[in-house]
Amino acid sequence: MKSNRRNFIKKASAGAAGIALTGSINAMSAKSYSNIIGANDRIHVALQGLGRRYGGYMDPIIDKKNNVRLLYLCDVMQSQREKAAANFAKRINYKPALENDIRKIMDDQKVDAIFMATPDHWHTPGACMAMKAGKHVYLEKPCSHNMQENEWVVAFQKKYNKVVQMGNQQRSSLESNQVIKDIHNGIIGRTYKATAFYINTRGEVSVQEKATPPEGLDWDLFQGPSPRKDYTHNTWDYNWHWYGWDFGTAEMGNNATHELDIARWALGVEFPEHVNVRSGKNQFLNDGWEMYDSMEARFSFSDGQVIEWDGQSRNGYAKYGKGRGTVVYGSEGSAFIDRSGYEIFDLKGKSVKNSKSNGAEGGLALGGGGNLTTRHAINFFETIRGNEALTSPIEQGAVSQAMTHYANIASRIGKSFEIDENSGRIFDREAMKLWSREYEAGWEPKL
Repeated sequence: MKSNRRNFIKKASAGAAGIALTGSINAMSAKSYSNIIGANDRIHVALQGLGRRYGGYMDPIIDKKNNVRLLYLCDVMQSQREKAAANFAKRINYKPALENDIRKIMDDQKVDAIFMATPDHWHTPGACMAMKAGKHVYLEKPCSHNMQENEWVVAFQKKYNKVVQMGNQQRSSLESNQVIKDIHNGIIGRTYKATAFYINTRGEVSVQEKATPPEGLDWDLFQGPSPRKDYTHNTWDYNWHWYGWDFGTAEMGNNATHELDIARWALGVEFPEHVNVRSGKNQFLNDGWEMYDSMEARFSFSDGQVIEWDGQSRNGYAKYGKGRGTVVYGSEGSAFIDRSGYEIFDLKGKSVKNSKSNGAEGGLALGGGGNLTTRHAINFFETIRGNEALTSPIEQGAVSQAMTHYANIASRIGKSFEIDENSGRIFDREAMKLWSREYEAGWEPKL
């Protein structure tokens, strides 16, 4: 039974890879979405969240071949809105409206789709509101703040039948698609392990101190679904990632999402049955960083395969030779995969095949964009038009996201636990207490 299930998953994954590689159109699948726009019709979009990531969407939105018009730029910080407007003004001959409250944009029936690049705690509630309002959603990682939201975002997509592309853009890499197809076809034999890693040199962060919110910041709206609290110095501009669990999901949600998705895709697995974690804060011990900055996690699957995670946020030793990527091990060789391409090795460690991208996206740089984000966004547009199938549909993205939540929960409770491989539910009662979170009144998604 387990062998048949594994073969089914691998065949399905290989089929998806074939679609992306050949450019063939899965129109029957794409047209299942409601309110599909005509093949040549203009798509009207809004951008929510104008920090480090929005620049990655500029090229696909501006390119006239994609027939997209930007109606709104939305951010809770005035300076972010103004800066983004100035950047777009250099490249387009019209002015999108500026707005700080995404809920007002959702009331505009002219808006077809919303790109969401907000802090993590906004992702699922915002996406659910958008789908309910009839909008398609390009949802940046992490697609959820916790496991309850992971279930909600998939349930809302099924109910409202909207196109929801998760922003794990490496799924749109031609090279990644090719090597995944090769792995599923047996180029390295029977796979048994994947090691995904991320290394960075993040520095010290200030210890939180109560402060007046910066001029132009709507602190109440920034908090959105999160219970209200006083502002602390320098929280809004990225350090929210490390200042507790109100807004962020630590490095697992921030970056492990990408590499764990590739590892899971390569092995052809879904939910694990066990997670074990070693984590801690090991650098700059007296600064304001409240999360772990180092984590090793191990996910075990029912067919004997394992995925390992090695994350070092503030120790720059590149023990794998690169800053991020995934190593896949098989009975007849191994494969290294990252955003720039892949390389296949035999059992003696000799390189036997490789392919490198000419694109600019990869590495550890904050924000920006490149060929992968551009291709991912265009796929989103063409799926809305009914011409293609999504390369990263939310129901698949959510399974990969679940792995990051399991690791975070195990880190927070300080012990490993078992998981139902079919439902994704956790058997441990203490762990299940972190399945969801407390919400500000009126903000919890209601299906």
